[in-house]
Amino acid sequence: MSESLQCAIIQAPPVFLNLEASVDRALELLGQARETGAEFIAFGETWLTGYPVWIDSAPRAAIWGEESAKAIYRRLFEQSPTLDGPEVRKLHERAADLDCDVVLGMHEKSGNTLYNTLLMLGRDGQTRVPRRKLVPTYTERMIWGRGDGSTLGTLDTRSGPAGAMICWEHWMPALRQVMHAEHEVLHVALWPTAHDLHQLASRQYAFEGGCYVLCCGSTLTRTEAIEGYRSLGEDEGVRLLESIEDEQLMSGGAAIIGPDTHYVAGPAG
Repeated sequence: MSESLQCAIIQAPPVFLNLEASVDRALELLGQARETGAEFIAFGETWLTGYPVWIDSAPRAAIWGEESAKAIYRRLFEQSPTLDGPEVRKLHERAADLDCDVVLGMHEKSGNTLYNTLLMLGRDGQTRVPRRKLVPTYTERMIWGRGDGSTLGTLDTRSGPAGAMICWEHWMPALRQVMHAEHEVLHVALWPTAHDLHQLASRQYAFEGGCYVLCCGSTLTRTEAIEGYRSLGEDEGVRLLESIEDEQLMSGGAAIIGPDTHYVAGPAG
């Protein structure tokens, strides 16, 4: 096994709710990260095609029959990839071409349901470890179905096993123990944005698991969300985004944390 592993966290935002443009951006960002020497590259929660920021920020996000809420969910569903679709295939081919391992958060479309899924792509171009968030948190239940835990596992890297969990799964003690039993060398903690509480959970996981943790958060502004949405045309969904008052919706916070809880890098603003 390799004694060192150079890692990178992508906290730049996707092109909000635009699948094709977001994949193109991801391919470019992977290349940029690899040029710096990174061979393990991670993105935040549902990076493809963007965390549904409206569920906690838009006043009418949960109003029954609200046309803007129905329109934005329709756009989200249309712009979500499947695990066996061409978008994931492009990303996996890029990982193989760059000789790097990739962890990516995504909205996964399966039948008539969306899942909050993380996907671990091996540099061999063949190995894929997908898993769905077990219990969507609070308002997220308007968006995603529940996972069943059947795909819990790790990705073999040149430095040892790498595992990952999504957001508030880091407060599920039984799940943490399942992952610790995999003897992770590296753990990816996927968050929409990594604020103080998420930093605390990531540092605690590093200490408890005796592993390095990539604390992955993204950035996104209200303006970027609206521009990304309009890149595919305008409908009632944009009204829901325009109703959000705050400009800075997600603030990044990407960090690499050692087993002793100290920061190796970050948190980045």
